[in-house]
Amino acid sequence: MMIQGSLPMCSAQYERMFNTTRVPGMEGDRIQHLRDSQHIAVYHAGRFFRVWLYHKGRLLQPRELQAQFQSILDNLTPPLPGEEKLPVLTAAERDPWARARQAYFQSGTNQQSLNVVEKAAFFVTLDTSEQGLQGPNPGQALDAYAKSLLHGRCCDRWYDKSFTLIVYRNGKSGMNAEHSWADAPVVGHLWEYTLATDSFQLGYDADGNCKGDIESGIPPPQRLQWEIPPECQQVILHSFSVAQRLAKDIDFYIFPFKEFGKGQIKKCRCSPDSFIQLALQLAHFQDKKKFCLTYEASMTRLFREGRTETVRSCTIESCNFVRAMVDPTQNIGTRLRLFRVAAEKHQNLYRQAMTGDGIDRHLFCLYVVSRYLCLDSPFLREVLSEPWRLSTSQTPIQQLELFDLKNHPDYISCGGGFGPVDDNGYGVSYIILGEDLINFHVSCKFSSPETDAHRFGSHIQQAMRDLLALFQLDKSSPGGGGSGSSK
Repeated sequence: MMIQGSLPMCSAQYERMFNTTRVPGMEGDRIQHLRDSQHIAVYHAGRFFRVWLYHKGRLLQPRELQAQFQSILDNLTPPLPGEEKLPVLTAAERDPWARARQAYFQSGTNQQSLNVVEKAAFFVTLDTSEQGLQGPNPGQALDAYAKSLLHGRCCDRWYDKSFTLIVYRNGKSGMNAEHSWADAPVVGHLWEYTLATDSFQLGYDADGNCKGDIESGIPPPQRLQWEIPPECQQVILHSFSVAQRLAKDIDFYIFPFKEFGKGQIKKCRCSPDSFIQLALQLAHFQDKKKFCLTYEASMTRLFREGRTETVRSCTIESCNFVRAMVDPTQNIGTRLRLFRVAAEKHQNLYRQAMTGDGIDRHLFCLYVVSRYLCLDSPFLREVLSEPWRLSTSQTPIQQLELFDLKNHPDYISCGGGFGPVDDNGYGVSYIILGEDLINFHVSCKFSSPETDAHRFGSHIQQAMRDLLALFQLDKSSPGGGGSGSSK
């Protein structure tokens, strides 16, 4: 892969996209990856099935896969004891899952069925609920859609698989991805390709069926069998309680920001990412009346097997700018000058992170070495224990050529989101779509007295407006467009 057709990026993460599972262990988890898999694992209404992907040496066609899934939907057999909530073992604490896996899934029927799940190309959930922009309040419906994709019922996704493809009863769909094998841009790349291929290449007939024919003799889905003893069922119920408590505490807010987008920001001669990051700093100060350690993910795939580095977006320069914005005695000229200084600082930090000159991965390596040498470092202990009260990430659009944003806006992904990394903090993901739209995902915990996802979302929207107003683009003043630097 290439950045702007010139700089190569490491593609190692793509190798683990399929046929990959995270396996729990008492001392640490491990990644299990297979070269190929002949099947997928499907979960519907509390039952597990195996669906073969190949027939006579070829992949099944969409119409043939539709018939397989319809067969599962028509199957009315009830779940076996312990089967319905079995996936929740992958959603809660790792040690109980590791112990249960060792005690109850290492022989016989359970081992065979678990192997089918763990060695599948990926996991599919045919969700019995309906999601999407529906009902009298589409905004609330969108939030519920996001929460469903994030955690569902806690027991209907296999969170250890590289990803779970979730298809709802009304045809809406999405993905839930495990993070250890890859980073968000890789999963986003897959989802972009999936949406474009489904909509613009494969398509459906007038009755809503997949196009194509069905060859006879294709084996039907295989219902997996389990023999889960009462002791294991108790572990499952405990994990279900833990996972539900976590899921119910997540406050999630998705909103499309349509007032302006990348097109207007570029007229300010500013990086869109720097603009948004400074808006987040201003919004956070308006929300909590204080600054906080801020995490922004930057990719390091310019290096072999590179993953991410941290951009510490809350800087002295950004704090100076925010203070000027909330100080009524400061004029627009001063605020604009401080904005440009803060934006340039952010740009430099991002470049340093991408090119291996960040600090956080180096600090983590020092920490690993210190643990290996049994050395106690007060500095590392303190710096690595500081909470990230604002964790942020941009989901990049990587295949713009596959979409027509103006003529087919309904086929564009809303982007992806994640939960907060601190009990009293926010998680913010955003995706820049075309020239005029930015989608934001905001998460936090209901149990925190400091946070509210919708309140913070409102502050983000106002901060975006306040920043654009500095440039007075609708006026013919010298400030219109500014003269700041950009990448």
